[in-house]
Amino acid sequence: MFEQYDVIVVGAGHAGSEAAAAAANLGSKTLLITMNLNAIAQMSCNPAMGGIAKGQIVREIDALGGYSGIVTDKSMIQFRMLNKSKGPAMWSPRAQSDRMLFSAVWRNMLEQTPNLDFWQDTVTGLLIRGDYVIGVKTAMGIEIKSKTVILTNGTFLNGKIHIGTKQFPGGRLGDPASYGLSDQIKKLGFETLQLKTGTPVRIDGRTIDFSKMEEQKGDENPGNFSFFEKTKLTKQKSCWITYTSPQVHDTLKLGFSESPMFTGRIKGVGPRYCPSIEDKIERFSDKSRHQLFVEPEGWNTIEYYLNGFSSSLPDHIQVKALRKIPGLENAKIFRPGYAIEYDYFSPTQLNASLETKKIKNLFFAGQINGTTGYEEAAAQGIMAGINAHRKIKEEEPFILKRSEAYIGVLIDDLITKGVDEPYRMFTSRAEHRILLRQDNADTRLTEKGYQLGLVPAAHFEKYQAKKEKIEQLITFLKETGIAPEQINHLLEKNNTAPLKQKVKLATVLLRPQIRLSDLTEELSALKTFTQKNKIDDQCIESAEIQIKYDGYIKKEQEIAIKLDKLENIPLKPDFNYQQLKSISYEAREKLTKIKPKTIGQAARISGVSPSDINVLLVYLGR
Repeated sequence: MFEQYDVIVVGAGHAGSEAAAAAANLGSKTLLITMNLNAIAQMSCNPAMGGIAKGQIVREIDALGGYSGIVTDKSMIQFRMLNKSKGPAMWSPRAQSDRMLFSAVWRNMLEQTPNLDFWQDTVTGLLIRGDYVIGVKTAMGIEIKSKTVILTNGTFLNGKIHIGTKQFPGGRLGDPASYGLSDQIKKLGFETLQLKTGTPVRIDGRTIDFSKMEEQKGDENPGNFSFFEKTKLTKQKSCWITYTSPQVHDTLKLGFSESPMFTGRIKGVGPRYCPSIEDKIERFSDKSRHQLFVEPEGWNTIEYYLNGFSSSLPDHIQVKALRKIPGLENAKIFRPGYAIEYDYFSPTQLNASLETKKIKNLFFAGQINGTTGYEEAAAQGIMAGINAHRKIKEEEPFILKRSEAYIGVLIDDLITKGVDEPYRMFTSRAEHRILLRQDNADTRLTEKGYQLGLVPAAHFEKYQAKKEKIEQLITFLKETGIAPEQINHLLEKNNTAPLKQKVKLATVLLRPQIRLSDLTEELSALKTFTQKNKIDDQCIESAEIQIKYDGYIKKEQEIAIKLDKLENIPLKPDFNYQQLKSISYEAREKLTKIKPKTIGQAARISGVSPSDINVLLVYLGR
C-alpha cells in the first residue's frame, strides 16, 4: 500500500507543517501523518503570529524558504509592529490571524507542494532496527517504512485536559490524545518529563459590550512578514483591552479549592511567562488588576479569544468571574478555558541538527522538545525538515549559529541548557540581538536558504534586488552633502541643533531626532532618488538602521567573531570528562550527559564555569 519514504513527519501542527514542506521542497519523498487533516497548523491557542522575538523567528523562517510568513500574511486581520518606541533590535512584527483561514491556507500550500503525501491516522510506535529508526506503525495496524522520521506531536503525547475537578484524555479540547508512542520512546532510554500549558475561554462576540473597552487598532500602514510574497492588508479588525478587578479576583478564588494547579493534580510545570489567571492573582497578590486583550478569531466569526485569562478553574467559576469584567457582564462562552498536561523529551538528548543522540535518523521538533509557541515550533520544524533531508543525502547538517539567527539561539539553548519549564523566546535570550533584527532576516539567511535549495530562484532574485537598492541608498546618503540653509528649519523643528557647515546626509541621519522618512519628504533630491530607483519603505527602514547603528553593529560583529573561535574548537563525543579532576563535579556530570560538540557549546552549559572551560582549553593545548 505504501512505498518507502525518505521522510515521515508525524503531526501536522506548526512544526510538522514546516518540516514536511522543507523536506519535500528539497526533494525528499515525504509523508505527513496526522490524526486530523482538517486541523493542519491549527492555532490551538491565541489566533496570532509573531510578537516580541517571535516575529523575528517568523521572518527568519520566511528568509530560509519556509511557509509561516506567507501563510500569516494571507490570513491576517491586523498587523502591528511592536516596540517601535525602542531601538530596532526590539522591533517585532505581530499579526492577528483568521484562525480558520490560517489553517486552510496552510493546507492549500502543503497540497501544492511536490513530493508530499498525506495520511490521516495515529502513529502508535516507531519501527526500530538496532539503533536506527526505519519507519512507523499506526493505529490502523499499518507499518510504513522510511529512511528518517520527524516527531512533532505537540501536546498530544499522553495528553490530559483539566477543567476544575474534571480531567480527561485529549491533545486539545475535542481531539484525542496519542498513546503508545511516548511509552515506547521512554523504554528506548529517553528522559521523558511532563509540562503544562493552558488556554482561556472563547467568547460569543454578540454578547460583548465593546463601548466599555479600549480599542487597539492595527498600524496605519500595515506591513508584512514575508520578504518575497507581498499581501496588502487593506482593512483590519481591532482588538480591545479590558481589565480584571478585585471583584474578579475574589470570584476566581472561590474555585481555588477545586483548582487542579493548587490541589496538586497537575504535576507538569507551566509557562512562567504566560501564567494562568489564577496563578497571576496568587503570585502577584499586590496587583489590583491585570490587563486582558479581547481578540477576534477571524473575519467571518463572532468568536473572540480572551488573551490573559487562561484558566483551569471549574467552568462555572470562569463564567462567574468573566461576567465581572468591564464589557463582559453579559458574556456567553463557546467553551471554557482548560489546562493540558503532556509528555515531552529533554532536548539535551538531541544534536544541534535535532536528530536524537540515542536513535539515528530520528528527529524531534516542536513542543515535544519543551518549547511553547507556534513560532518556536515552526522554527524547529523547518530545521528538522532540512536536516532529515541532508542526513539522507549524507550531507553535513545545517546548523545556525547564535550570532546568525534567533533560530540558532533557540536550538542551542534547548540542546545545551535543556528546559525545566516551557521554553519561550525573548530578545533577552540573544546576546547578539542588534545583529538579529526583524528587518535584516533576509540579509542574514536568504542566501543560505538558496544554497540549501529551499529558497526559489525568483525569491532570491527579489532579495538581491532589495539588497542592491539598500546599498545604493546608503551610498547616496554617505556621498551627498547638505547645506545648513537646506536643512536647519527641519532640525530646529525636531529640537536638534542647526548645522553650521555643509555635511553629508548620513551625518544628519545619525541624530536620534531625525528619521530618513523626514529627510525624504523634505529634500527633493533624496525623494527623486528613491522614486527613480523604486526604493520602498522597507529598504528605507533598513538603510536608516544600518547608518544609525553602524557602530553598534560593528562592535557586535567583532564580539561574535571572537566567540566563534570557541565554536571552532571541537570536543570528541567520547571525551572522558571524569578524568579531569581539576573541574567541578557538577561540570563533569553535565559535560558527560550533554556531550557538547565544541568548547563554545560547553561554555553555555548551566553549571560549567569559566574556570572549568580554562581547564579544558589547557588540556586541549589551547
